[in-house]
Amino acid sequence: MDHRYDLVVVGTGVTSAVASRCREAGWTVAVVDSRPFGGTCALRGCVPKKILVSATEAVHAARDMADKGVPAATLTIDWDPLIRFKRSLVDPTPQRTEQAWAKMGIEQFHGRARFVGRASLAVGDDRLAGRRILIAAGAMPAPLRFPGAERLTTSEDFLNLDRLPPRIVFVGGGYIAFEFAHIAARAGVHATILHRGARPLEGFDPDLVGLLVQRTRDVGIRVEVDTEVRGVEALGADLVVHGDRRGEDRRFEADLAVHSAGRVPEIDDLNLQAAGVEREARGVTVNEFLQSVSNPAVYAGGDSAASGPPLTPKADHDVTVLVTNLLEGNRRTPNYDGIASAVFSVPPLASAGLTEVAARAAGLRFHTKWQDSSAWFNTRRVGETTSGFKVLIEEQTDRIIGAHLLGPHADEMINVFAVAIRLGIPARDLKQTLFAYPTHGSDIRFML
Repeated sequence: MDHRYDLVVVGTGVTSAVASRCREAGWTVAVVDSRPFGGTCALRGCVPKKILVSATEAVHAARDMADKGVPAATLTIDWDPLIRFKRSLVDPTPQRTEQAWAKMGIEQFHGRARFVGRASLAVGDDRLAGRRILIAAGAMPAPLRFPGAERLTTSEDFLNLDRLPPRIVFVGGGYIAFEFAHIAARAGVHATILHRGARPLEGFDPDLVGLLVQRTRDVGIRVEVDTEVRGVEALGADLVVHGDRRGEDRRFEADLAVHSAGRVPEIDDLNLQAAGVEREARGVTVNEFLQSVSNPAVYAGGDSAASGPPLTPKADHDVTVLVTNLLEGNRRTPNYDGIASAVFSVPPLASAGLTEVAARAAGLRFHTKWQDSSAWFNTRRVGETTSGFKVLIEEQTDRIIGAHLLGPHADEMINVFAVAIRLGIPARDLKQTLFAYPTHGSDIRFML
């Protein structure tokens, strides 16, 4: 059956909010997804992960105070009720999403979409033609080429495990590995992280990553670097992950091995060639208006666009840019300055703005405030043993151009720095801000 719309949106995650805004403006709109409606963040990423992290933080906080008046040294995560709680919050999302869009008059299609023309898609037996097409299909685990890669469990599957096995190996040393390993460790799992490079979490400040790696090992998580995974073998009910460390064969036995080696845009099966849509490894190649450089009828946002960092705040920002450009013509460009990100390990690691390497590459003149703040009061009073910060301040303007935090509530404190970076607030002005005391925020003035 043939259908015509003003806008067809592929994907139902954060960036698909464009569908609602365009429908409110009177456009005819359709959305397509091969998975339950809601997208990566709401169903299989940020939201369910943070629910599990919340329990992890509670256990960690109590354990850290075990010899300080809170006798909870043996406290652990009870996985079954935690997963039931997570499902109670996450599972209703697809139905709520579908109901909201149906009420607005947005037509919905379930199935794999593929281009069959420059502005038309096939979804099963349906053909959807649009004046504009928005690709917002999210991301998927990066393909791995070693033998036995199919034996790896995805991050989505991990978030839905009915129980945790005693031994888990995480293949890759990024966000997923550190966040999930910290969750698993507080549930009594023997967790191992295998990273092929010399330093995990490669996008974050190396000094703070070093502190986090040590803290990770201190809580019983094994972190192996310079270890290239060569294959995953089934040995009875067990798995054996084979690795190579500088020419030395390594063998890691596990009950479960989890893919934590990064994600890529889920656009490989869209048949972009049929629409003449150019792409690169990190997504659809777009201009400054998030419009395809090779097909003006097609736009892309979120993880599907080769622009900005692959983060939920970026996808949300793309919504405002795309809505303006679709409804009013191309006139708005994205601004990702100061966008904050966090690794929800325990304690968390957070970043906003430029790293030292990026600032030097940009030719900026700056000075760095860097300190291991593990001995500071606000770290010690909660029983934590590890914290640190690094703040980059431009010499001529006194602007904060980068901030990197590790420690209790770093994931919240980084937002203050993100505001300063984005609005160009000088370090001297932020230093004069009167924060409630004693809070973790009140330490910010000593970081400047």
